[in-house]
Amino acid sequence: MTTTPSTTEVGSYFISNYPPFSLWTGEQTPVALSALDTDPATTAETPLGLYIHIPFCRKRCRFCYFRVYTNQNAKDIEEYVQALIRELELLSQRSAIGSRPLRFVYFGGGTPSYLSSRQLRSLRERMSQYISWDSAEEVTFECEPGTLSLEKLETLRDIGITRISLGVESFNDKILEENGRAHLSPEVFRAWDWIQSVGFPQANVDLIAGMIGETDENWHKNIDKVLEMAPDNITIYQMELPFNTVISKEMRESGIQSPVADWPTKRRWVSEAYDRLLAEGYSISSGNELVRDADRDRFVYRDNVWRGCDLLATGVSSFGHFHGVHYQNLDRIEDYMSAVNEGRLPVNRALKPSDHQLLIRELVLLMKEGQVDLARISDKYGVDTLELFAEPLRNQQDAGYLTVDGHHLQLTRKGLLQVDSLLPEYFEPEHRAVRYT
Repeated sequence: MTTTPSTTEVGSYFISNYPPFSLWTGEQTPVALSALDTDPATTAETPLGLYIHIPFCRKRCRFCYFRVYTNQNAKDIEEYVQALIRELELLSQRSAIGSRPLRFVYFGGGTPSYLSSRQLRSLRERMSQYISWDSAEEVTFECEPGTLSLEKLETLRDIGITRISLGVESFNDKILEENGRAHLSPEVFRAWDWIQSVGFPQANVDLIAGMIGETDENWHKNIDKVLEMAPDNITIYQMELPFNTVISKEMRESGIQSPVADWPTKRRWVSEAYDRLLAEGYSISSGNELVRDADRDRFVYRDNVWRGCDLLATGVSSFGHFHGVHYQNLDRIEDYMSAVNEGRLPVNRALKPSDHQLLIRELVLLMKEGQVDLARISDKYGVDTLELFAEPLRNQQDAGYLTVDGHHLQLTRKGLLQVDSLLPEYFEPEHRAVRYT
């Protein structure tokens, strides 16, 4: 069975797709483009989402592995927004899109809240020429506390944002500075007051367990403070070190030991957070997420993406999935903007998974929610999942990571805290040892 080293070494741990991203190729981009021209009747019943990547930040965090650009001026941002609009125009012309309504929209980054109120209103107005989120169930917008103002949050409400996600990560200023975050704790509390006063249907707060400098005492203070805020959703990530972070580069070049807490410590911290939050009425909705009201608070983006919806990717380096094909946009902003300005969709690499690979993808992502209806998966893909995955299910049940009762798979606390390390055992054999990203 797959095991994870105790120390936090360089490499990707968090599973967000299958097959691994390292297998996606430029040779398959025509497959992704042709998927956008399929008969709209074949996609009409599939939920459609839109991901919009805003790659700008005030500074690059030392643990960040996303495509971001710092210190961009208003002219740079406007040129990028124009390219985004042009890409949406190109997408709207593909036959498989047509007039399909959006189920959800997700503004990710980078830092979407780096944009000014004027830029945000302009983006929304120009987008509406080609695609509308007026009827979407959820429009999520990621925010860095230090980029917010009362005016900007009022703008976000006015343009239809329904879910604010605030990247707090820690409430300790020394830890924030040591890890390269642009904001400090006073900006968190000021932003939260504004978010509460403006009012959004849902507000999420992100925390990271295992940032450089974290201690038991401080971690418990983090949970105290987030409970005082009482957000609708709380997301807790365990710090990892993908290959392209500043910390990873320092480790490779200087030979220093990992400065990040080891995996057993991070799992213990998350488990302690679970206990505190559950005692205060929250419930676990995935290995990373807790919700205050399980009947009302749903993460529509996650619920649909993990179940195989169509996801349009827009912006530099963004990832999408359409009509059974994975794809990613060009990952350099110059190349991305050149492509769309020349009237070409900026797809960089793609992969068309087999039906068996789509089955694996859905199973492993749903395992991250902590429970899976295996009968539904079996019916959807025409296989017996209990028989197909008998070995990993047996291995992981014997190890105390999960239980299987009939066709109901339930992860234990032990399993949920390290679910990503369990998932490769369900991969096809040739994919279990390849680099993930």
